[in-house]
Amino acid sequence: MPSHDVLVIGAGLAGQRAALAAAEEGVSVGIISKVHPVRSHSNAAQGGINAALNPGDSWESHAFDTIKGSDYLGDQDAVEIMTREAPEEILHLEHLGVTFHRNEEGKLGTRAFGGASAARTYYVADITGQAIMHVLYEQLMKYSEQIARYEEWFCSSLAIDENGECCGVVTRNVADGSMELFQAKSVILCTGGNGMVWKPSTNALICTGDGIAMAYRAGAKLMDMEMIQYHPTTLAGKGFLITEGARGEGAHLLNAKGERFMEKYAPNKMELASRDVVSRAEQTEINEGRGFPDGTVALDITVVPKKRVHEALREIVLVGRDFAGVDITREPIHIKPGNHYTMGGVKTDVDGRTDIPGLYSAGETACVSVHGGNRLGANSLLDTLIFGKRSGRDAAARAKRIDYSRASKQVLEDEENLVADLIGREKGSGRRISEIKLELGQTMDAKVAVFRDEAGITEALETVRRLKEEAKTAYIDDHGSVFNQDLIAAIELGYMLDNAECTCVAALERKESRGAQYRTDFPERNDEDWLKHIDLERTDDGPEISYSEVTITQWEPQERTY
Repeated sequence: MPSHDVLVIGAGLAGQRAALAAAEEGVSVGIISKVHPVRSHSNAAQGGINAALNPGDSWESHAFDTIKGSDYLGDQDAVEIMTREAPEEILHLEHLGVTFHRNEEGKLGTRAFGGASAARTYYVADITGQAIMHVLYEQLMKYSEQIARYEEWFCSSLAIDENGECCGVVTRNVADGSMELFQAKSVILCTGGNGMVWKPSTNALICTGDGIAMAYRAGAKLMDMEMIQYHPTTLAGKGFLITEGARGEGAHLLNAKGERFMEKYAPNKMELASRDVVSRAEQTEINEGRGFPDGTVALDITVVPKKRVHEALREIVLVGRDFAGVDITREPIHIKPGNHYTMGGVKTDVDGRTDIPGLYSAGETACVSVHGGNRLGANSLLDTLIFGKRSGRDAAARAKRIDYSRASKQVLEDEENLVADLIGREKGSGRRISEIKLELGQTMDAKVAVFRDEAGITEALETVRRLKEEAKTAYIDDHGSVFNQDLIAAIELGYMLDNAECTCVAALERKESRGAQYRTDFPERNDEDWLKHIDLERTDDGPEISYSEVTITQWEPQERTY
């Protein structure tokens, strides 16, 4: 049985940062990823990473912008930690070799981003996530004696000992189909978000809510699951992301009449209001008939100098050309709001601890909560790095204090039986996995999106529960053991359905509009009744609802305008 003091599940930015932080503490570390680490979804982060590093800026200003952006649902103690530690983390990355953009003076340069009161977004063209990811992966290679890498291993269940503590994880080697129980003193879930629950989404195919679902099944609480971010600028139908950096460089949003409609919704910030505000504005224009016939509005990047576009937005020049047939330097590109990010996740404290001893979480899988009801652009990379580092250190400190606990072999047998059941199903015994996924994605995108109401969310929840039953007889075509992605997709579908059910239950429960949760039947924010987190815990009858307080340190809730 492979054993490590600290076992990290997921090798995006949060996972790699957690593994490196734990290794620096002198413990043995294993990092498991279902894809090669540099194919993790952190690759897709385009715009940049926020930090109040400029002399005229302050962590307090960054913190206030983040809290206002969260619609006052962010926990202010966690936001303070993230914004205080941000400048040091940027310098750390720069010293490791991340080639951040520099201005004419040769100093680190920034771009403006939505909801920010100062230009504090540091970037590498529009490939910031990819640039940081490769540098951290180099560090994993450098520390290869302390950090064992299990690349293309898929995790299907957490192992909990008789004292209720997390002591390992059941995995499948994608290359040969062998199942293995890994033992650990601390386990850190960094498996990213759950964007595949919606269709279309900006997320990669691997973002199926694995860590959120595994923690939930093991008994950990989830928090803020109703808060799903729709990014304002994605390609219709395909879901490709067009970075907020385009608007940061000065691009305009136009309706079909050629009007810069953000003047009506956010007269001060215009296109750089918070993402939830911009997405609602776009969807309102589309719903009220001022969009284009294909259900979109236009992003006009032609107002940005061509040289600057090729320098700072080169990836989306290619995306526009290859996937929309548009030269963005010559004509506007049609966009619409699209599923992008989950603010909710596994409930953790500021050191990544969940309510299961030995189980940690960081990044998009976790909910600390620094993002509350709406995440500011370029705060997600910061979140992954700051809380990845903190959870890695705390998990290492725990590992030094305790001995290994023996995981029961039963958990491995249960997972082997699950796989045997899936492979043993006859062709035609039920629906195909892909059919269920498609219905799930289209339902969630129609009913639990930018605008929601009780009837729509209830319908989505009923559909999700029906699909959960249908998934029990769904069949797969590939019965082999080598790189069986069909089997993995079937297990991922179970994760996605758990995520979807939790999102619907929480969205139905929150009877107000706050951040990304906009209820047309409850259009006002209601601090008196709903300035609180919704927590969910698994029971045999579905998610059980409880509440927790929002931590307020120095910024009292006020009306949110841009």
